[in-house]
Amino acid sequence: MRALHTAATGMRAQELNVQVISNNIANMRTTGYKRQRVEFQDLLYEHVSRIGTQTSAQGNILPVGIDLGGGVKTVGTPRLMTQGTLAQTGSSLDIAIRGDGFFKIQMPDGTFGYTRDGSFQLDAQGRIVNAQGNVVSPGLSVPQNATGLSINPQGQVSVTPQGTTTPTVIGQITLTRFINQAGLVAVGDNLFTESPASGPPQDGLPAVDGAGDLQQGNLEQANVEAVTEISNLIGAQRAYEMNSKVITAADQMLSSTSNMMRG
Repeated sequence: MRALHTAATGMRAQELNVQVISNNIANMRTTGYKRQRVEFQDLLYEHVSRIGTQTSAQGNILPVGIDLGGGVKTVGTPRLMTQGTLAQTGSSLDIAIRGDGFFKIQMPDGTFGYTRDGSFQLDAQGRIVNAQGNVVSPGLSVPQNATGLSINPQGQVSVTPQGTTTPTVIGQITLTRFINQAGLVAVGDNLFTESPASGPPQDGLPAVDGAGDLQQGNLEQANVEAVTEISNLIGAQRAYEMNSKVITAADQMLSSTSNMMRG
């Protein structure tokens, strides 16, 4: 019976939906995390009786047809790059992006990753690095014993060298933008990499040509809303249950037919 297969596709789709929702909920406290959603499309139809078919020699046209759908398929799990709320931390090396753009991270193999997670630290050489110890491009180093680290909204990094009271600019933090942010590939560790769908990276200065500005002493929270995710979870659960009931009903109908034939 076709209904068995159709309902099974619905159960598989909702199982994947729940998996995506669970990942969103699991990352509610992940700095800079961007939530995903599942997008579905219906499968091909069998046109048992096509709309518009001529039904008589007098030219009568069939006003409606008989189309049997094959179920549902998942076509994508796009990531929603909306702004998360900013939370004050007070740490001079915590930086949030307010607006468009990503921090550029140099990976150990020489390639680059991109992140909205601005929870940075200093390594043994005084370089600004992420949680994995990868250098934040373009590779700024804070002089030893310098104090008063300051990062302005335009990304200029200033410190007060030992023995002076005058701040000195030691470098510039840049931001990278993409034409299609949803086309970035998530690789874990709060990092994304470019893909043919994202377009090439466009490096620039914060607060210039549409790029976001930087907020020192803040971190961007995940853009996951608990109420929305719980509502989506309940909806997915109900849809899964309804598809399972269709399978149960179809199985009972097949059983009845089988018993009639044996009788």
